[in-house]
This record gives sequence, structure tokens and C-alpha cells, in this order.
Amino acid sequence: MPTTPPLPESEVRAIVRRVVDATLAGESAPNAGNVGRGTDGGRSAGSAGGETTAEGRGTDGGRSAGSAGGDSIAIGGDHGGYRLKEELAVKLAVAGHQVVDCGTDSTDPVDYPDIAHAVAREVADGSCRWGIVVDGAGIGSAMVANKVPGVRAALCYDLSSARNSREHNHANVLTLGAGLIGAGLAWQIVQEWLAVPWGPDRHARRVDLITEVEQRYLVGTSGVGVRP
Repeated sequence: MPTTPPLPESEVRAIVRRVVDATLAGESAPNAGNVGRGTDGGRSAGSAGGETTAEGRGTDGGRSAGSAGGDSIAIGGDHGGYRLKEELAVKLAVAGHQVVDCGTDSTDPVDYPDIAHAVAREVADGSCRWGIVVDGAGIGSAMVANKVPGVRAALCYDLSSARNSREHNHANVLTLGAGLIGAGLAWQIVQEWLAVPWGPDRHARRVDLITEVEQRYLVGTSGVGVRP
């Protein structure tokens, strides 16, 4: 059976914007914190800049739906991940990253799908290059983020899983479980995850296969794609 070639990265991003905007028209974003919050409702000034090359390839040699976001990082956490999210956001800002805080802003109970989706959308539409989501276990947020076309979210719990998710799977969203790992290890994971470039050759080919599967389900409001 012939295989449909993957769509160009720029076209995937355009489809993502149309699908998400059409589905969520009028939806407000969760409350954002103070780190890197811009006047446009959460996006930091200058987050759409940064160096990219043709076909959305970032300077790390990888292809990302969020590569237009320069060095900006969207971060969010529910009430269980709030304190760790705040600590990581400050450390990222001190390290020189442009940080977009997608909430929440307290330990009051919130729904993790809303936070995870807010972060994933920033990456998928190109506003931010990477995303980090913190909840109690990190599992649910990864599930939510991976529903957004163009997002490859990975739950990481040690340095090996962080490296693997980047080199082998080209992850562009990291999820962490604040109830499972301490703040020190979490920061080490974040640093390792950001430092490891996407792997070429067989890794890139297999990630293209992931994208092909995703595109088969891009039907509905976009009018693009085929049913599996």
C-alpha cells in the first residue's frame, strides 16, 4: 500500500493553528504567573524570534512545530506541580531563557488538562520552541499534550529518559511528576533535556513515521488528512 509522504513542517504548523483555533475559538487561557508573562495573555515579548533555517529547522538541527519560538520555553503546572514549576521557571529565566508561564498561579485545585494544553499549544503554533509541564505524576499531562498535533511530549524521570526522549524521539515538550522526583533532580533533567540535540538519520526517519501517523488523523475542521 503506497505511503503518503509527510507534509512540509510549515504546512503542519498552519494546519495545527487552524484546527486548534477552530476547535477552541473563544476559549480563555488558564491564569499565568509572573515569569515572562506578556501583555498578549501569556506570551513573552520577543518569543516569536530566534534563529531558524529553512523548513522550520532550529539551530539544534531538529525540526519542531515550535522552532519559530527561538529560545522561548512555555512552562505550566497544576496545583500539585505549582511549587516545582515556579522554581524551574525562575532557574530557566536566570539561565537566560525566555519563559512563558501558562499557569497555574497558586496551589488552589485546577485541572491539569487545561494547563498541559496551554503549554502544548504554545509549542504547536510556534510561539515557543519548547514546553515543560509539571503535575503530580507527569503522566496525564503527557497524554494531553500529545493530543495536540505537532507536539511530542515525553515524561522523564531521570537523566537517561531525558536524553533518550530528545535524541531518539525528538521530544519538544517535557513533563515532570512533582510527586515522584525532587526539585534537584527535576532541574538536572530539565538541563539535560534542553542540552541534548535531536538525533539524525534513523532517529529522524522514525520520528517522520510518527508524524505520518499523526497526519492520518488530521481530519475534521482542517479538511486535511485521511482516515486510517
